[in-house]
Amino acid sequence: MGPTFLCELGLFFLCTLLCSGHTQDAVLTVEPSSTIFIGETVSFKCDMKEGEHTDWEYKIIMDGRELLNSNTNKGLRLKVASTVQSGKYSCSAHRKSSQNTKNSNTVSVTVKAGKPRATLTPGSTIIPVGGSVTLTCSVGSSAGWKYEWFRRDQNTDVQIRTDDQQNRVIRVSQRGIYHCRGRRGNPDYYTDKSNDVTIEKTFSNKVVVKGRPSWSQIFSGETISLTCEVQEGGETTEWEYRWRGPNQTTQWTHNNYWIFNVSESSSGDYMCKSRRRDDSYSSTEWSEAFNLSVSTGKPRATLTPGSTIIPVGGSVTLTCSVGSSAGWKYEWFRRDPNTDVQIRTDDQQNRVIRVSEGGIYSCRGRRGNPDYYTDKSNDVTIEKTFSNKVVVKGRPSWPQIFSGETISLTCEVQEGGETTEWEYRWRGPNQTTQWTHNNYWIFNVSESSSGDYMCKSRRRDDSYSSTEWSEAFNLSASTVPRTGNSSFPALLIVGLICGLLLILLLLLCRFIQSKGETISL
Repeated sequence: MGPTFLCELGLFFLCTLLCSGHTQDAVLTVEPSSTIFIGETVSFKCDMKEGEHTDWEYKIIMDGRELLNSNTNKGLRLKVASTVQSGKYSCSAHRKSSQNTKNSNTVSVTVKAGKPRATLTPGSTIIPVGGSVTLTCSVGSSAGWKYEWFRRDQNTDVQIRTDDQQNRVIRVSQRGIYHCRGRRGNPDYYTDKSNDVTIEKTFSNKVVVKGRPSWSQIFSGETISLTCEVQEGGETTEWEYRWRGPNQTTQWTHNNYWIFNVSESSSGDYMCKSRRRDDSYSSTEWSEAFNLSVSTGKPRATLTPGSTIIPVGGSVTLTCSVGSSAGWKYEWFRRDPNTDVQIRTDDQQNRVIRVSEGGIYSCRGRRGNPDYYTDKSNDVTIEKTFSNKVVVKGRPSWPQIFSGETISLTCEVQEGGETTEWEYRWRGPNQTTQWTHNNYWIFNVSESSSGDYMCKSRRRDDSYSSTEWSEAFNLSASTVPRTGNSSFPALLIVGLICGLLLILLLLLCRFIQSKGETISL
């Protein structure tokens, strides 16, 4: 029984193979893709790989369910209406003349809801001078698409590529707004149009940024005007302009200037580009960078006098400056006990002025439009010299003064000074006094008092004008006084000698007494 059973089992498997055919002898193809969208028409084709035999009957099967049964047409066209049509598809064929059956491979078909949208990706959005750029159109990860291209500008809106080539990547040298869409299947199924991409064409004209004012140093709070100039024939064309600065890019404007107040954050590079007003899709390249460096803090002017004393009948120069920066005009101020006035405000530079009046002077810088002012400078006191002469006289007027004596120095104003109320100032060895109403200086003489003494005067109602210093009064202090009697030293010497002789005589007497001798005098 054993051998008989094995023989029968072998015959059974042989019959099964003859009746059913070999697995995957048939090939199922799906067009346009195994990933399709609702609204597309999908084609299934069952190929027996045996030429054009017509005695086959076909079945298209989805997830085990027959969609097409006993049809001599080996293809099936199906319009997709729902995502439920996703599934595993296969086909089988039965040959009537031989009772042979073949089964195909299984193809997974995915149906996606919604209409797909093409995506346009530019290699660059700027066409260089004499060059071109590439544009790429795609529809996700699905396959089988051919692409149509469109371009529009102010005057046209045209389809530029519609042939049967794939056209996934094209190269363009015309400016405008581009978009694309995908197309596949039979009948044609279209995606939604892609995103718009603006392609600009570069003119050969050069543009240059110029700053006004053109100072190398700009301070926070000043106003600057940047101008975009188109060169190489740009004067005959109406242009629009666009600016790029630190963290900012402006919109297109008819103005070729950009005016703004400078702050610390304004430091950086500024560039501009231009385009014709009648062609918004062509422009120049960006200009070279204009670098703006902003100095923080408000500058302060510095006033430097040539001298602080105006000589009789003369004048002195005053110089105002603001560091190493340029473009300043200077305003000058003067005050005295009665006035506080601005003395020079015209549009000249006025960096150096000459003055012949005493007072306290200051200045400040001004530049730009609108005016930008520095802080005021340091104050400088300028004194004017009167023509009156002053003389120092000493009391007592002895030619020799001894340490410990008291002297009184008097400052006398000559040449009409008697009718004016004066103040006085003294200068002695290692000392200069403050201004005082007293015209005398009384002090006890010491060895350190030796030296030159001078004085000067000024009117009490004008503290910024004075006389020159007087000529020096020389004081020589003696340390050992001498009496007027010349016999005093001689008497002193005689007294000393007599005293010495008396002492010697007394010593001699005591010596003789000690020897027991009597000396009669």
